Amino acid sequence: MTKDVVALTKKMPDPLSVIAGLLSGGPDLLVGAEAEGALVRLHDEQGRPLLSVEAPLLVQVRGEAQRLLGANEPEVPYWWTEARATTGVKEAEALAGTFVGRIATLVGGTAWPRGVATSIGVVNTEGMTAVPVPAAAQPAVDVLTDKVAVVIQDRPVVAMTSWLADTFRAAAEAELGLQIVTPAGTRLSPAVRGALPGWPSRWVVQDEKCGYYDGLSGAILQWANGLFVTLESPDATAEDPRTPIAETFAQGAADTGERQLAVSFRCVHPADDRLVLGGAVESVWREITGEPPAGWGTEEPANLPWSLRQLTDVAFERSPEPTWVVVVGTPERPGLATVRITRTTAGVEEDVTLAFGYGAAEEPPTGAVQRAAEALATRHDLQSMLVQVRRARRDLSVPPHFEGPGVPYAFVLGAEEVRTMPGDRARRTPLREKPRELGPRTRPALYYPFPGDPSDLSGWQDFERLMRHLKGT
Repeated sequence: MTKDVVALTKKMPDPLSVIAGLLSGGPDLLVGAEAEGALVRLHDEQGRPLLSVEAPLLVQVRGEAQRLLGANEPEVPYWWTEARATTGVKEAEALAGTFVGRIATLVGGTAWPRGVATSIGVVNTEGMTAVPVPAAAQPAVDVLTDKVAVVIQDRPVVAMTSWLADTFRAAAEAELGLQIVTPAGTRLSPAVRGALPGWPSRWVVQDEKCGYYDGLSGAILQWANGLFVTLESPDATAEDPRTPIAETFAQGAADTGERQLAVSFRCVHPADDRLVLGGAVESVWREITGEPPAGWGTEEPANLPWSLRQLTDVAFERSPEPTWVVVVGTPERPGLATVRITRTTAGVEEDVTLAFGYGAAEEPPTGAVQRAAEALATRHDLQSMLVQVRRARRDLSVPPHFEGPGVPYAFVLGAEEVRTMPGDRARRTPLREKPRELGPRTRPALYYPFPGDPSDLSGWQDFERLMRHLKGT
């Protein structure tokens, strides 16, 4: 199993402290740089990687170390230096611990996980060898087959780190699935959950009762023919696979009263050099929480203070390639959004998936949903929007057990979609309550309300009826 370690320091690790950390295995290990110097590796005598070190990241957003690592963090801004030891080499894990221990000691800070830096002395690496390439071609890949790349993550929350983002891209380019293996108790960041593609990609959870199961569906898994696949029931048929479900997943956790308000929407803007991106996310955030987002980034941890201009500049620099960013809130009001910005023939599209978390004593501000929808419809070229209320964790992380589905609270159809729909189909619906008009009467968007009660799944039946009606089917 690979080992991730992080040094959290108030000062940026200077070249001398990094060199001291890289000498953890003595002077005989080989050092190489990749990704234009953003990644440094220690190699064995055969040139195979033992330890991969990312360039230090300046984190200017409060609460990210607590959210992703469960660690106490220095006052922002602080530096996040992450290293990853190579699979199955005990000495490599010791190298990682010594590396971050030396960084934290020389620069001043702490090492994560607690207790990882047991020594800052030289690690005995005599005779040590690493896994062969190509299994270690990507720093985050532990096993590589002709079907999938397997990543083993032993951290509280699997986040969309630069390591993992690179692995997602590499797997997609190689037309491979990505399977993330974690111990019991590990959770996923919503950013990773949303990016995980379909089969054969999956989240694989180790379980002492059944061995392995799918953390999102609960299906019991087994390793066969180079990937994790569902365990077939002896009574299975083509019509009824009867997939066994892990007891741990099915039992889940008791309802703690925590809730999430989940919002997904798409805006399609006319292509214009004066276009400012991110305003739609900010408008919804302000309406729901009363304040703008705290920060954003192109990976996790989100390290930059919220800035529409900086986000826009990054998207324009990467165009015509798409841009993916993560947006976060404060520890006091957990919120997380992923935004995918794409240039298409229709213009510039922003696809947003957003959630806010609330404790048992807090009530999701559903009354603000219509105001948020009107802001999108009148100022941000809204195409469509779906709002749900669901029983789920306040911290927004995805646990490896069953969480009930959300139920629709509202659906919004943008003004352009209403205008192009034949006749008055958009206004005459099978729902019990008539849609409400948003924006100017001459060109309104339509807001369709639903009960939004997490205990009443009939809302999905109403939503499906509405979708069939709007599509004319």
